[in-house]
Amino acid sequence: MITTKYVNYKQVLNLSGFHLILITFWCTLIAVLFHIFHWDWMIIPWVPVALIGTAEAFLVGFKNNQAYDRLWEARKIWGGIVNSSRMLGSMVYSFDTANENVGEFDFEERRKRIVFRHIAWLYQFRDQLLIPAEWEHIKVEEEHFKNIDHKRNRLIKAGFPDYGRTPIFLNKYLSEEEVELQSHYKNFATYLIAQQSKDVNELKNMNAISEFNQIQLQDCLNEFYTLQGQAERIKKFPLPRQFASTAFVFNIIFIMLLPLGLVSEFAKLGDWGIWASIPFCITIGWIYIIMELVGDYSENPFEGLMFDIPMLSICRAIEIDLLQMVGETDLPDTITSKNGVLV
Repeated sequence: MITTKYVNYKQVLNLSGFHLILITFWCTLIAVLFHIFHWDWMIIPWVPVALIGTAEAFLVGFKNNQAYDRLWEARKIWGGIVNSSRMLGSMVYSFDTANENVGEFDFEERRKRIVFRHIAWLYQFRDQLLIPAEWEHIKVEEEHFKNIDHKRNRLIKAGFPDYGRTPIFLNKYLSEEEVELQSHYKNFATYLIAQQSKDVNELKNMNAISEFNQIQLQDCLNEFYTLQGQAERIKKFPLPRQFASTAFVFNIIFIMLLPLGLVSEFAKLGDWGIWASIPFCITIGWIYIIMELVGDYSENPFEGLMFDIPMLSICRAIEIDLLQMVGETDLPDTITSKNGVLV
C-alpha cells in the first residue's frame, strides 16, 4: 500500500517509465516522418481518433471502477479479520468456569493454544494469498517479460525483514506435530481453523466452557471461514479478462493512432506546430497509460506489490493485540512504511 499523500516521481517512473519511453519514441517518429519525409499519406482525420479515445475513456473508467471495488472489498475483508480476531481473543479470555482443571487438562494452556494457533493462521493465510495466480503480473512476467515486477517484489521484501518469515511464525506459535502436518494439506489455513473448532468442542465436553460459550466461539470461527472464502474468491477469480484485456488492447490502438491524427491538426499552425504536437501527444498518451496501469495493478490486491492490501502490517497489529490479551510482555515491533510503502 502506498502511504505517501502524493505519488512521487520515482513511483510514477517505476510504474510507467518504460511506457513513457515507447510513447515518446512513437510520437517523435511520426512527427519526423511527416515533417522531414513528407509522409502525408499516413495522416488520418482527428474525428475518428477522438471517437476511439472517448470510447476508451469509458472502458478504462469502467475497468478502474471494478478494480477499485475488488481492492476495497479486500480491505474490508481484512478489516473483518481484525475485528473477529479481537473478538476471538476477548471471548477466549472472558469465558470462565469454576472447573478450570479436569485431570491433566489445563484451561489456561488451552486458551493460549487457541490464541497462538490463530496468530499462525493469520500468517499462513497471508502466505497462501501471496501465491501468484496465472493472470497476475509476477506470474505473467515469469513466462514472458521476466524481471519488471520481480524486481519490485524483491525490493519490497528487502525493505521488510519479516516479509517472508511465515515458517518462523508457524514454528513459534504451533506445536511440532501441527507444523509437520503443513505439507499434508493444500489449504493449511483451513485445517488450522478446523483444529480451533475441535479444541473449542473439547473445552465444552470437559465442562471448561458452557454450551452457549461454545456456540459463540464457533460462530466466530465460522466467520473466519467466511472471510477466508471471500478473500480466496478475489484471489482465484480475476477481473473478467474480456474487460481487462479489451481495455488494454484498445488503449494500444488509440495511442498508436493518436499522433497520426494529432500531428496534422498541429501542422495547421505551421512547421513549429508539428514539433509542438510531440509533447501534447506524449502527455495524452501517458495519461491513458496511467489510467490503464492504475486499474491493472489494483484489480489483484494480493500480489505482494506496493499497490496491495498491507496484510503483513495487519497481521502484526492483530498479533500484538492477541499477545497482550494472553499476558505476553515480549511483543514484536509494529510494521511501519518504508520508502512510502506499507506491506
